[in-house]
Amino acid sequence: MTSTVEAGTYQQSVLRHRPFRFFWLARVCSSIALQMQAVAVGWQIYALTGSVFYLGLVGLAQFLPMFLLTLAVGHVADRYDRRRIAGACQVLEGLALALLALGSHGGWLGKDAILAIVFAAGALRAFEGPTMLALVPWLVPQQLIPRAAAWSASANQTASIAGPALGGLLYALGPTTVYASAAFLFFAASLLMSRIRLDRPPAPREPATVRSLFAGISFIKSRQEILGAISLDLFAVLLGGATALLPVFARDILHTGPLGLGLLRASPALGALGVSLFLARRPLRHRVGRTMFLSVFLFGVATVIFGISTSFPVSMVALMVLGAADIVSVVIRASLVQIETPDEMRGRVSAVNSMFIGTSNQLGEFESGVTAAIFGTVPAVLIGGVGTMVVVFLWMRLFPRLLQVDKLGE
Repeated sequence: MTSTVEAGTYQQSVLRHRPFRFFWLARVCSSIALQMQAVAVGWQIYALTGSVFYLGLVGLAQFLPMFLLTLAVGHVADRYDRRRIAGACQVLEGLALALLALGSHGGWLGKDAILAIVFAAGALRAFEGPTMLALVPWLVPQQLIPRAAAWSASANQTASIAGPALGGLLYALGPTTVYASAAFLFFAASLLMSRIRLDRPPAPREPATVRSLFAGISFIKSRQEILGAISLDLFAVLLGGATALLPVFARDILHTGPLGLGLLRASPALGALGVSLFLARRPLRHRVGRTMFLSVFLFGVATVIFGISTSFPVSMVALMVLGAADIVSVVIRASLVQIETPDEMRGRVSAVNSMFIGTSNQLGEFESGVTAAIFGTVPAVLIGGVGTMVVVFLWMRLFPRLLQVDKLGE
């Protein structure tokens, strides 16, 4: 009887759970707003300065708060109501965007003010992201966490496609319109979070000590399958950062224009969105560890194919496969982290996980640029793809427990 009930629970859609529905819509709103903000800030600050250095500073201003606040973020997420933390961050992010809109409309917004506001918004995002991740197990039964992770990933991919396009269209009306629209989406996300109702006793608050601050790192080190999954994803993104070189491929190798570059940028997200929706309906049942290694290996293969391609359609397909393979490993990693981590530590573990992934994205782009400058664009991508495949075989030997994971949650 119990097994029948569990099977029925496993088959049902996570969207039937009202709290998760509000959560998913909030994540879509905040993620689209973030993408719109990135488009507007990039265009505006480049228009003000004409300097690629300042574009780099924008990325640094968003990355530094996440890196510096990781330990504090996790501790806060484990001590206080995660819904309220996320909702408060979204309200404040909306106010930051409203300030950018007012400054743009009033004509007093300069490059330094933009960087300062982006830094403040980055600090808020540092709290919001891991808190939202740690909130998922509160919203659905454990059997549905893999489906919830896939749906959550689909929210990000939807935003990656719709956000830049919407931001670009609205920017034709000026940066004020983009910032105001993004602020509205952040406020909408906060309103949706406030609608989530959960019947949970207040979590015990662990005293803030040096040991408790580092507890997330200690826990990850003690669980080989989690450490292996996080580090494998980190090195795959670090080595396989071909997307950072897309402008060079579009102009000099594939000989296409801005529209072609836009299609290339959208291709990984399109592949990832399709697979994440598939996994939301048909989650992985067996050989999860092997599947993760296979997906990362396929990520490396797709990177190599993209690197040697001189055909625009082949390059698009390679990038779609790359995005599809990447999202499989993302969903498995996210599910492992949420299922295997005790609830009282999910905030701290999610914060460390987010920091690792954010670091790999930033350093991956830097690594691709440096390697391309030394060896050339195509060799840089090939080195990254082959390096990813080598890491897969090395990690299979270093983390055999990850390879042996059969089912999530067992």
